[in-house]
Amino acid sequence: MEPVRIVCATRKSPELFSKESALSRSLEFIVPSGEIQLSVYPENTLGLPQIYNTEIRKAKDNPVILVFAHDDIFLTDFFCIERLRAALVSFDLVGVVGCRERIPYQPTWCYVDTQWTPASSGILSGAIASGHGFPSGTQSVLGPHSAEVKLLDGVFLACRSHVLIEHEIYFDERFDFHFYDMDFCRQFEAADLRMGTAPISIVHESVQNYGSQPWLSSYRDYLTKWGG
Repeated sequence: MEPVRIVCATRKSPELFSKESALSRSLEFIVPSGEIQLSVYPENTLGLPQIYNTEIRKAKDNPVILVFAHDDIFLTDFFCIERLRAALVSFDLVGVVGCRERIPYQPTWCYVDTQWTPASSGILSGAIASGHGFPSGTQSVLGPHSAEVKLLDGVFLACRSHVLIEHEIYFDERFDFHFYDMDFCRQFEAADLRMGTAPISIVHESVQNYGSQPWLSSYRDYLTKWGG
């Protein structure tokens, strides 16, 4: 059975990550010691794809389940590892929330245009909460979990390393923070691999930063690469 390795890049120092980050605090609370490997990149200034690709290459000869997670997510699920392994039986790439359809020029998994028209509730899948700790400020059950999707939120992505190696899928390093997840999903779709949501409960402590200048620049690069 492959070990589970959570990969996290953080701007915090090692000490502050351990003491203050939502991910570290929740892992200490819900995951038994030794059940996972934690690969943390503290005081990070690199784009997330560079970090994530490093971990993919490290796993070439020692397959693992890679979980790419932000440091500001609080895991509230005692059985998150079991649920993750179960989801990866059905899907090649797993997240917690996503969209079951993808339309041309869609800028995010949850909006269908840059006027921020929400995706129809009928095509969304999974659940996520926002706020600090648990119970959080807002819980959003978006749609049935364990559904096949076309796009996933990059706050939590998991896959088997050997799938990435065999299909030569890596994160595109031109997308340092915005659109790396959209691009990653498009690569899975192009390779005819299955993506889906898992019933894993998390609280996301940050708000999305859609529409900023760096976001718009990445959106243009994304459209140039994929044509919509």
